[in-house]
Amino acid sequence: MKITIVGTGYVGLVTGTCFADCGNHVCCLDIDPTKIALLNAGKCTIYEPGLEELILQNSRAGRLTFTTDVNHAARHGEVIFLCVGTPPSPDGSADLSGIEAAAKSIAEHMPDSRIVVIKSTVPVGTGDRIETLMRNHTKHRVELVSNPEFLKEGAAVRDFRMPDRVVIGTECEESAEVVRQLYLPFTPPRTPILMIGRRAAEMSKYAANSYLAMRISFINEIANICERVGVDIDEVKSGMATDARIGPHFLYPGVGYGGSCFPKDVQALAAVSDSVDHDARILKAVHETNEMQKCAMFDHVRSEFGSRLDGKRFAVWGVTFKSRTDDIRESPALTMVDLLLDAGAWVTAYDPQGLENLAVKYAGRIHYARDAYDALAEADALMVLTDWDEFRSPDFDRISAALKRPIVFDGRNLYKTAWMRRHRFTYYSIGRPPVYGERDGMSRAFELEETLS
Repeated sequence: MKITIVGTGYVGLVTGTCFADCGNHVCCLDIDPTKIALLNAGKCTIYEPGLEELILQNSRAGRLTFTTDVNHAARHGEVIFLCVGTPPSPDGSADLSGIEAAAKSIAEHMPDSRIVVIKSTVPVGTGDRIETLMRNHTKHRVELVSNPEFLKEGAAVRDFRMPDRVVIGTECEESAEVVRQLYLPFTPPRTPILMIGRRAAEMSKYAANSYLAMRISFINEIANICERVGVDIDEVKSGMATDARIGPHFLYPGVGYGGSCFPKDVQALAAVSDSVDHDARILKAVHETNEMQKCAMFDHVRSEFGSRLDGKRFAVWGVTFKSRTDDIRESPALTMVDLLLDAGAWVTAYDPQGLENLAVKYAGRIHYARDAYDALAEADALMVLTDWDEFRSPDFDRISAALKRPIVFDGRNLYKTAWMRRHRFTYYSIGRPPVYGERDGMSRAFELEETLS
């Protein structure tokens, strides 16, 4: 089948490439000529494991092309996927100006009837709005389908090829069947393809992401309580996660969630709720809890070094919002970097994929390291803020030798407290009792005794 993808961001690029890889002829449209030139040269414009190889392979096979020509793109696809970003507005609601402009442009160039699929994350009722807009700008029939994406950054190719479910939202059975056929190569018999109403499909994406964000904020709230009552969150989590009604997923305490989905989707759904005169208190609390959690580790920094950090140097391992991506959007690591800088500290950062994007944001305000151990030179402490695999089993002796004092702030709970005690680190994590290294053990014990007395 001939498919057009509008937007070559994260969702559009993965969607178009994976559809091409199973034999469809896909044309991807974007307004950025620099990005299109890179893609036509077989170069991936985002970091996503396995994606660049697929782009190159399908481009060479002639199944995947990229263009800035709206007329060509609108004529090419029997099915047109809108994969345009919907960033948050200042009030938290979704900014639909981009997808509206794309839909209008496609409608004006359609040579005949088309099935248009919204894969962007949009508020309930957006499909109705876009369908009306397109019909006002074309004389041809438009059937609009909602097909929300459920891709995880860092595993998007796998998620597309082996989805948990496919959601197709429309009241038009004919259009639903066309879209269903597109997904059959990726859905073995036990993978559900859900045919539901368009507005329900739009809501399902927001509801799913908001629920997962809620689990993260909930476990972080419990972790913060655990710290204050001297309980290890790992033990509490095991007691929760083995309950079949709860399970282990998204119950990992840390410095909060980030990225392009959870933060904006929680706020957008809360904004939808406000627009219909309902106070979504849980959603607002999820967002507020997450914003506070991004700062939680800094309390430990202040307890160790004081409120002013002038002259102190911090090594930061990890700046992307999660591992296996170069995405720093809404990353909790950036909140921590800002807090360190505002307090007068020097920051040297290392990340396997995120430094180029970080340099765009901070330029010369921080230092950038060639590798993880290079970042440690002359540092007063190490902060681990992203759960990259290469940070999970480091050379602790090398870390201790490189730091001025063996102090680690672990915002992802990557290390066992027993390991850190054995290596004589002063070690702070999320929801677990601190470990005080041998060098500071006596003075810290004295401080605690004085506090308790």
